[in-house]
Amino acid sequence: MLIGEVARQSGVSARMLRHYESLGLVRPTGRTGGGYREYSGEDIRRIFHVECLRSLGLSLSEVGRALDDPGFTPSKLVDDLVRQTRERIASETQLLTRLRRIGAAEPAGWEDVLQVVTLLQALGSPSAGKRQRAALSSAGEAPMPVEALVEAALSETDPNVAGALRWALAQSGDDTPALLAEGLTSPAAEVRKRAVQSLAEIPDDAATALLQDALANPDTVVRRYAALALGARGVADAVPTLIDMVAEGTNDVDAADALGALAGSPALADRIAAGLVDRLAAGTAAESSTRRRLTQALADIPGSTAAGALAELSHDEDRAVAHTAAYVLGVRTARPGR
Repeated sequence: MLIGEVARQSGVSARMLRHYESLGLVRPTGRTGGGYREYSGEDIRRIFHVECLRSLGLSLSEVGRALDDPGFTPSKLVDDLVRQTRERIASETQLLTRLRRIGAAEPAGWEDVLQVVTLLQALGSPSAGKRQRAALSSAGEAPMPVEALVEAALSETDPNVAGALRWALAQSGDDTPALLAEGLTSPAAEVRKRAVQSLAEIPDDAATALLQDALANPDTVVRRYAALALGARGVADAVPTLIDMVAEGTNDVDAADALGALAGSPALADRIAAGLVDRLAAGTAAESSTRRRLTQALADIPGSTAAGALAELSHDEDRAVAHTAAYVLGVRTARPGR
């Protein structure tokens, strides 16, 4: 079979077949009377073998070794190809992610593109100072790649940089809460914590709704951060978790402050006081420190329910609880309206 016919049937160009011949990969075994190359059936099979190995990513020199070296073993070469392919995929994936983020920022011109690229590089810097400056500068006039900021915030370990990133996210677009919500379901506890902390600093309704959903999160840390943020926003759903925090002694001062702020509503004040009293009643056998914290939390809760509970607690068998209640009653008496 002449070279032109071989090229048509194999899909390998005549030029490439001549290149194979020059490298010694496939030499036509015959010649016509006119001196033209003539390929045998075995030559054509060899061409297909070459193409098959090339499709795996082997270089032409590696193909030649694989076909001609009787002692050649493919396992190491295949392992190397797997490693190289993974590295190439990782590199291409990074490039694709970067391009997507540049596109999402909707740059108006090449100057915007360059600013976004510079920001992305700075966010990935090993220098905490550079990352922090990038976060603080991201809220300028240049387009902001919100996905990149979210990813950085969810992975940042430096507290100063993390704070700057949370601030930047609070200034960013409407898509930010939804992107952070994915972090709440991460298998990594630290990522879940960073996600809820970031949501806590975004003051819009979408973030508030996600924080309310987070009150049912199986992660205790997530629930606590959500409750503190919601308490500051006046959301009554946070009350049970805040009472739990007071009882458990976890951020109990902050939780008590949040309950006091929520108690500005008379109807909610009675509900909070009743919740604290119920926990006190359920914890008669609990540690004295737990009952004392619950008693102290009643200090900033106005209304008759809290006042009556404190009066009763001032005669409690636990002297520490009784003294705390008596002190709180004295303070309340000095404050009109309590």
